[in-house]
Amino acid sequence: MAILIHPHARERMDERQTTEDEVRVTISQGEKFPAKFGRTGFKRNFPVESKKDGKFFRIKQVVVYGVEEGEDILVITVVVKYS
Repeated sequence: MAILIHPHARERMDERQTTEDEVRVTISQGEKFPAKFGRTGFKRNFPVESKKDGKFFRIKQVVVYGVEEGEDILVITVVVKYS
């Protein structure tokens, strides 16, 4: 399975401070779920010890939305949530 990352998704990854490695791990080891418009979502929690916007967080959840093209996945966008 190849994981292809759309330029839009790369921009969101930079904005939302996540790495290509985290995106790949989320797809390969995360929870898979159906998303709108025939897309597929993947989510995974990563333990972190970080401060963002003046708040301390222990969990970074990476949510990846993509389109399955045969055995490959084209990543459309990436969302990151901290808790």
